[in-house]
Amino acid sequence: MKFISWNIDSLNAALTSDSPRAQLSQAVLTTLAAHNADVIALQETKLAANGPTKKHLEILSKRFPDYDIAWRSSIEPARKGYAGTMFLYKKNLSVVISYPEISAPSTMDSEGRIITLEFDTFYLTQVYTPNAGDGLKRLAERQMWDINYREYLLELDSKKPVIATGDYNVAHYEIDLANPQNNRNSPGFTDEERDGFTQLLAAGFTDTFRHLHGQVPNVYSWWAQRSKTSKVNNSGWRIDYWLTSNIIADKVSKSEMIDSGARQDHTPILLEIEL
Repeated sequence: MKFISWNIDSLNAALTSDSPRAQLSQAVLTTLAAHNADVIALQETKLAANGPTKKHLEILSKRFPDYDIAWRSSIEPARKGYAGTMFLYKKNLSVVISYPEISAPSTMDSEGRIITLEFDTFYLTQVYTPNAGDGLKRLAERQMWDINYREYLLELDSKKPVIATGDYNVAHYEIDLANPQNNRNSPGFTDEERDGFTQLLAAGFTDTFRHLHGQVPNVYSWWAQRSKTSKVNNSGWRIDYWLTSNIIADKVSKSEMIDSGARQDHTPILLEIEL
């Protein structure tokens, strides 16, 4: 099976805007459609509480005619038009969709951050992990999230193997970002966040990219938009992951980034696995 995950950073902008950035996003969507994946996971959709509009659905139907859609938006008391996730999955697939809450702190459970697809023999779940925030103001809540999310994956794993993906908002090791020394206290590279990810893997999950590629350097999934040269200079971070239960890690044949051209921010990530 082939799966793709991408933090799209506003589905509405990607589908309906004609800005230069939107045109780059649309080119990525064309690339994704050509891959003909079984499932596409999207994070940071930033849709309204009532989800995709009729126009959104029409455009998605034209771009991805063989797919059904499952979406989850941020709802009150959380911020509007914030976070959010979506699955596009082939119409011939038999899945049970769930929208779990993990007893997360603050409004995190209302921010549309997790959707899970249950297949006959495995779970496929995606996450948009909360950022620790400017000045690390949300770091304590992020640590609680990490604990509860790990418990959620373990609950799934106790029933059948898990494939988990998304924007985890953490670069695990120094090799996972271009400038580790300058980012010791930056959101996404604090000791606390890195330890949370270490504990997640130690609980029985595999970072499939490192499993296949070892300690290959200079491969990232995100480049800051604030710096016009971040992608040209490959000054990036690897914060998007495909994880699997350890028991199925050796069934993974491919785990890699998909080239998003000149578009900065996140690039899509691909997983191929024999199931």
